Amino acid sequence: MSVLPALLLVAASFVFFYLLFFDPWGLHSVDGWLQARLGYHLSEMEMASAETDGQLWTCSMHPHILEDEPGPCPVCGMAMVPVRDSGQGAQAILFYRNPMNPTITSPVPAKDEMGMDYVPVYADEVERAVDQGPTVTINPVVIQNMNVQTATVERRDLEQEIRTVGYLEYDQERMVTVTTKYAGWVEKVYVNYVGEPVEKGQPLFEIYSPELVQTEQELLSAIVYAKKFDTSNTEAGRRASALVESARERLRYWDIAPDQIDNLERTGEVFRTLQVVAPASGLVMKRMPGLEGMAVRPGMEVYHIADLRSLWLSVEVFEHQVAQIEIGSTAEFELTYFPGEAFRGTVRFIEPEFSAATRTLRVKIEVPNPGGRFRAGMFGTVRFHPTAARQVLVVPTQAILRTGQRNVLIIDLGEGSFAPREVETGHEGGGFVEILEGVSEGDRIVTSSQFLIDSESSLQAAVQKMIAQRSAQEDR
Repeated sequence: MSVLPALLLVAASFVFFYLLFFDPWGLHSVDGWLQARLGYHLSEMEMASAETDGQLWTCSMHPHILEDEPGPCPVCGMAMVPVRDSGQGAQAILFYRNPMNPTITSPVPAKDEMGMDYVPVYADEVERAVDQGPTVTINPVVIQNMNVQTATVERRDLEQEIRTVGYLEYDQERMVTVTTKYAGWVEKVYVNYVGEPVEKGQPLFEIYSPELVQTEQELLSAIVYAKKFDTSNTEAGRRASALVESARERLRYWDIAPDQIDNLERTGEVFRTLQVVAPASGLVMKRMPGLEGMAVRPGMEVYHIADLRSLWLSVEVFEHQVAQIEIGSTAEFELTYFPGEAFRGTVRFIEPEFSAATRTLRVKIEVPNPGGRFRAGMFGTVRFHPTAARQVLVVPTQAILRTGQRNVLIIDLGEGSFAPREVETGHEGGGFVEILEGVSEGDRIVTSSQFLIDSESSLQAAVQKMIAQRSAQEDR
């Protein structure tokens, strides 16, 4: 039994020396050598950089030392780290910071409690932070994976969208009331129900009026009397002509049509009833019930006709929006009755008084109604697009980071570098925001993935603050 432990010891020794000298798993590679002998493990990105030609290595404690191959520092013996090339020469790593808490740093590579690698802080980041404030540099591959998109700060007119709702009603300027200026009795009705379309000049009803019949007789008598003085230019002839004209004028004042007066003079027959015709085309919106046989008095509303060639769209706008709307402004609207169709109208009237209950002002929009497609009472969504500001600096709305206390834009500095910039905003509308202060025309800004960049930039700002405090302490 004592032979077995000896055999196991010989086998273990053989395996140890085999792994040490023949290296079947690549321990003698850069990463394996550093991990096995110096306790440092390179990240995948550092390994890829180390395998390229021209990679330099330096000591985090002695950045003036540069070597072509990894190994221990000749001064202090610490593991040397790769040097990053920023395009303007090699940049040494000053120190490493905790990825979750940038105030925790280490002069050598380390891991936090969760096993995450510390993030290297390079010299060029510190120099750039002094000149441009906190910045963040991202690998081009990472930028592509993050789908970082940019836009240019430009100068243009800014349109502001005002969105509200409203309903169609009859055009107040195209509504007429049919009444009489004399007393009488309705003997025959031609238009019998509400909603019936009528044309201008179409008979509505016939009315018998003793006063009207008497005036007709006076006109015929004056005409007969005036014919006796056709060839005389005497005072009596002039008075006879004046009587004829007076009778005609009285009939015209009662809204008797000129062709009806001409027919009376031509035939010489007094018409017992008079036809009352529609003064305008449209729809009958109101009709006196039980009209036939009814006695009517002067001024009594017999019919109410609305001209539907145009309607009014009544909407309400809030106090801060009224200044952007004026008479003649154009509005776009959609009706639920016609889904998918857009229509246009013109502001015709703005009421002079705000509603005390809703703090809104009512606006009337004139809407053409060819073919009579629109009907009063239809409900719709209305949008105004007034020009809020002309030739101002604007950026896309999605480019703004809003924290509640500040508005931030991410500036693309080029070569994978980004910097946050606090800005002051103005009007907003049409997918753009006016920038009053903070950027200049032509600056490139990030319009997507800003939160990831701003988060990293906030860590960088904390690092730079810590560096400044450390420098101040060393100066003392």
